[in-house]
Amino acid sequence: MREFLKVLFDVPRLGELSYRNAERSPASVGCRVAAPFGSREATGYVVGELDEPDIPEADIKRITRAIDSEPLFDARSVELARWMAGMYFCGPGEALAAMLPSGRREAARRGAGDESRQADDFEEVEIGGAPLALSAEQRSALGRITSTRDGTYYLYGRTGTGKTEVFLQAAEAALAEGRGVIYLVPEIALTGQVVEAAMSRFGEKCAVLHSRLTPSRRLAEWRRLLRGEARVAIGARSAVFAPLPSLGLVVIDEEHDPSYKAGAAPRYHARQVAMKRCAIEGARLVMGSATPSVEAWRQIAEGSMASLPLARRVAGGAEPAIEVVDMRSEAGPISRRLAEAVRESHREGRQSILFLNRRGFSYFFRCKTCGHEIRCRNCSVSLTYHKDRDSLVCHYCGFRTAPPGACPECGSLDVGWAGFGTERIEEEAGRLFPGLSLRRVDADSTSRSGELESAIEGFREGKIDILLGTQMVAKGLNFPGLRTVGIVLADTTLNLPDFRAAERAFSLVVQVAGRAGRFAPDGRVILQTFRPESPVIRAAAALDADGFYRAELEARRELGFPPYARMVRLVFRSKERGRAAEAARSFAALAARALPASSEILGPAECPLGLVAGTHRWQLLFRAAELGALHRAVASLLAEYRPPSSVRLEADVDPVSLM
Repeated sequence: MREFLKVLFDVPRLGELSYRNAERSPASVGCRVAAPFGSREATGYVVGELDEPDIPEADIKRITRAIDSEPLFDARSVELARWMAGMYFCGPGEALAAMLPSGRREAARRGAGDESRQADDFEEVEIGGAPLALSAEQRSALGRITSTRDGTYYLYGRTGTGKTEVFLQAAEAALAEGRGVIYLVPEIALTGQVVEAAMSRFGEKCAVLHSRLTPSRRLAEWRRLLRGEARVAIGARSAVFAPLPSLGLVVIDEEHDPSYKAGAAPRYHARQVAMKRCAIEGARLVMGSATPSVEAWRQIAEGSMASLPLARRVAGGAEPAIEVVDMRSEAGPISRRLAEAVRESHREGRQSILFLNRRGFSYFFRCKTCGHEIRCRNCSVSLTYHKDRDSLVCHYCGFRTAPPGACPECGSLDVGWAGFGTERIEEEAGRLFPGLSLRRVDADSTSRSGELESAIEGFREGKIDILLGTQMVAKGLNFPGLRTVGIVLADTTLNLPDFRAAERAFSLVVQVAGRAGRFAPDGRVILQTFRPESPVIRAAAALDADGFYRAELEARRELGFPPYARMVRLVFRSKERGRAAEAARSFAALAARALPASSEILGPAECPLGLVAGTHRWQLLFRAAELGALHRAVASLLAEYRPPSSVRLEADVDPVSLM
């Protein structure tokens, strides 16, 4: 081992630092180390070795000790981290830290691979789950994917057309080539059946990486992949970094899902990282969805990405009939037509799902005399009323308070809730369907481990008549006994002040509707809305993807939004509103002189959610047809700019939300 090391730290825009290796516990490239950093000790990442110091020896500190007894990452990981640092305006150490598991403990007297096989330590099953017979469409898609060792493909098909089986058999083909597989899903808890299928198919070859694993257990799975003991990594966004020695395939299931974009620095998108990683390692990238992102749809339409279409439902089902109910003529949150459909399904021995992407009893509490809404004191959002706790709760910062008996603005006693959430629907369903068993699944009712899985399994086994929930019931679930899906309110996402609102509303309706009719041709969907005339609602109800994407692309082109532009978003945050606004204006003045003529500045302006957890938020948006010159100019500005000590600056390349 060399005397001198180059070390990265999880610090914004900080490059490599030189250290002297430890005497008793020396480290090598690819290991984490404990090292003095300023006035504290921090975890660093060894990315290089030197025979001679590159700075005066008197200035070089000695690392305290090596944390790892064997490397945790390799040169390709460092290359990817450096690319991420350049792409997402972060430090290479920040990028590397985001890539690696956070486990701090090395196994004593045994390898971490042995540790992974302790009872109750990992999700492992014996190999089973033989491949299913493929349809002609599926065989054609699989043949295209396996015909080359690299390339990018999009598996586009409505829900129930067998995308998962094509993904799994493509993974088997990569394994047969001696190469590894990364299989990304939006959220492990919400795509349990996909994970089960992969685990059943690949057994001990499969490592599941997710946030519910303890850090040491996640580290053990990571080492199984490093050693080649596991060759399939399945997980959510961060599994894109899984350390497979010879990567052959990356699958991105439900490619459209916004959870593939990181919400904190480094704000990477798993799709972009997967594309870069496949380019570095010569691997195939296969994405798929029933509702592709608008960016992907444009690439497919223009022929810049190979499309693999699937049209026929493989389990014998058919597209469900979708009825639109105008809620402006209804008295309660569950329409007469939806109530009738639920009862009819139950009489036939079938089940129903009720979907509403809003939890709580009601989504705001207001005075009926003066119209005053009770808002969070820390965030610029209305408080949600939770009847089971008799509290008003903020779903952004967690603030809660008791509902007032009188309006704090005008003193009127005529106060109460308005709108409805899943708690209210649960109460209404209990009144309308007294003999039916119902289970609610949302972030409030499934907070304890295993509750969501228990509810889904109970519904699959026919023990529950009605499954009521938020988007937890919208993704990757197949239920043979399901006949009716009720979309209680299709308008919630449409009302957001974001250029992706229509895309998300369309996607959510189509994905939820897709739970019905997967095994029998009599599935039906009742779509309730206060805006039946909306083109988005009409397209979703008709399952008219071509019409929706054509109209949405035209609107994006006219307005200059992605995919016809690239954007960089800067958010200035401060406990003092004036400081955030002042910093945003100051940066905008600098940018006006430095940005290329081909780009434009939108703002500065207060974010739509201007106050979150007591922090004021102002934003600047930079937009250009191509990213290159704009990105270089913003990078140069960020390298020179130092925000005031009271202001925190966040940079986001290709933001998926402007809230």
